[in-house]
Amino acid sequence: MRVKVCGLNNPANIEALAQLSIDFEGFIFYKKSPRNIAGDALEKWLGENEALHNRVKRVGVFVNAAIEEILNRVHDFNLDYVQLHGEESPEYCQEIQSFWAASTLRRARFIKAFPVDADFDFARTEAYAGICSLFLFDTKTPQHGGSGVRFDWDLLKKYQGNTPFLLSGGIDEGDAELIKQLNIPQLYGVDINSRFEVRPGVKDVEKVERFLAALRT
Repeated sequence: MRVKVCGLNNPANIEALAQLSIDFEGFIFYKKSPRNIAGDALEKWLGENEALHNRVKRVGVFVNAAIEEILNRVHDFNLDYVQLHGEESPEYCQEIQSFWAASTLRRARFIKAFPVDADFDFARTEAYAGICSLFLFDTKTPQHGGSGVRFDWDLLKKYQGNTPFLLSGGIDEGDAELIKQLNIPQLYGVDINSRFEVRPGVKDVEKVERFLAALRT
């Protein structure tokens, strides 16, 4: 079970989390998010500490961003994945891929996030199959994620696609056992964020460590 810790913007906290057995670290490039990465200091720090993150994959989170911004951020932050959390179309992803194919720019894989509520039609994911490496199912909110609210996980039984997915939305330390009981072959991992925070952008490292131990026992 893979674990992504999202919404990071503090160098000391990032360094501490990288020492744990997490698989992905998420950086939010959405200005309206309280966890948004701002300024050049963190970019410089990430560049200077590339070796620290060789095992942990870097994920950039974007919401309806300009394609040029995606290309630049993947290069500047050495991103491994681009997580699309807005209304980005399959054609949008293909246009980015065409830029990568025609240049020597650093490439990344796509994670497409879908906001889930009782009315969500999982057939919407079909158009992204073969384009995105992972899907992410999050609670539908106006904030594009980070709400700390969990959706009804029974809805996941409606997903019939082959693309593996990350489960997100209000996951807390005490949910490890419930997650392990989910019998869904496509469940690749979980995405944790606001319920593990000391403050926006800074995670409680000990709480994350306890969650990892419970999830993987």
